Amino acid sequence: MGGRDAIAGYSVIALVTLAALVQYFLMGLNVGRARGRLGVAAPATHGHPEFERYYRVQMNTLEWLVIFLPCLWLAAVFTADWGMRVSLVVAALGVLWIVGRYIYSQAYVKDPATRSRGFAVQALATLLLLLIALVSAVTNLLPQ
Repeated sequence: MGGRDAIAGYSVIALVTLAALVQYFLMGLNVGRARGRLGVAAPATHGHPEFERYYRVQMNTLEWLVIFLPCLWLAAVFTADWGMRVSLVVAALGVLWIVGRYIYSQAYVKDPATRSRGFAVQALATLLLLLIALVSAVTNLLPQ
């Protein structure tokens, strides 16, 4: 996949990246709303259990963005020559990560003990992206 097809593939990955960043931005807004509603003055990061859950969702998402985004882009770059179908699979795994983070955030704010399903979904998506990036990077080093 070269030229225009590669740009189209990267554009799909860019849209997934932007969606993940919008999700993170909204989580930050949720923290701010919870801070105001529950009376937790800045710069405190603790004080009310509900606020702390919103804050932990945002911080845990930040911790995972650092792993997810490089895996997403490395998988996209190293499989770009494999066709648009592969780019769409990589993008779908990115969307799955976003869905997993949403499930995680909703569950964690309600009851932290129920966060496992969402965590597992996003962790699996990240692991698959990591494996795709690793296998494709190694494959690209092999003689044709």
